[in-house]
Amino acid sequence: MKELGTDPAVRGGRRTRGWLRAGLAFLAAAQLGVGCWALLFPYSFFAVPWVGMGMAYNVHLVTDYGAMSLATSVALGAGALTMQRTVIRTGLVVYLVFAVPHLVIHIRLVHHLAPGERAPLLAALTMAVLIPAVLLGLTRPPRQGVAGAAQPVRSRT
Repeated sequence: MKELGTDPAVRGGRRTRGWLRAGLAFLAAAQLGVGCWALLFPYSFFAVPWVGMGMAYNVHLVTDYGAMSLATSVALGAGALTMQRTVIRTGLVVYLVFAVPHLVIHIRLVHHLAPGERAPLLAALTMAVLIPAVLLGLTRPPRQGVAGAAQPVRSRT
């Protein structure tokens, strides 16, 4: 398989490859950190107001969330390491399938938080959707007709 940096169909070339790798590495590291925290120290993780939101503690759900976050970090990390379009796109879509509903759920439950805690949480969760969405857009091949793309041959008659 070709890496993104050597694939002539990828828009942006080396610069795109750098942004993609950095973005994937950031998301993978964030998921790894959150996953380890929730899995190894579930009560401490749940004690964060954004997480517990005044609800009953459930060690099973918190540790499941930690394990899921670790799995997501593997998918994102594999994309950063291989830089193969399919691996990158799979990792980003896996992350977005979690991040979009997670944002919607917290929007619906924001009343459980103090007013000063709402804006930072919603900003962080919105960025957790926007960053992978932008990175996913960088993996699209360029449109026909852009510089360097093959142009149709015209007749001289």
